[in-house]
Amino acid sequence: MAAPRTIASNAAPAGRKSQTETIGTTRPELHVIKGTRVEGNGIRHGFEQLITWTRTRSTPLLHLVIAAVFLGVCLLGSLMLRTQMVQNSFEASQIETHITQLTQDVEDDQAKLDELDASLPSKAEEMGMVPQKGALTIDLNGYQANASGDKTR
Repeated sequence: MAAPRTIASNAAPAGRKSQTETIGTTRPELHVIKGTRVEGNGIRHGFEQLITWTRTRSTPLLHLVIAAVFLGVCLLGSLMLRTQMVQNSFEASQIETHITQLTQDVEDDQAKLDELDASLPSKAEEMGMVPQKGALTIDLNGYQANASGDKTR
């Protein structure tokens, strides 16, 4: 029986790094995190996490509060501006409707006036009036006012 053959190789198995490659790198250490879950008050827990996060960062809590207040004011400002614009648009629409109605009333009254003006000569004839013939002149020579203030001829 023959002795089993062994082959020594410096090559690393598939998927593994050789020892020279792993010497310079270190594996991250794993830690067990003990956390308690707060039931019921998620907003308070979230706020506490925010405070903790801001204390661990270089951004102070004051900057975050200022940014949140600024965003809130901008939101309210844009809502107020939009509401005012809609209100102004509604008022402009009402004014245009009122102007249109008044214009129509003026046109109706003008048409009535033109109709009455056109019927005036026929109504005058029905009342027995006659059209004027020639020009009418009034002579004011010799016209004097009396002492009582009445003017006589």
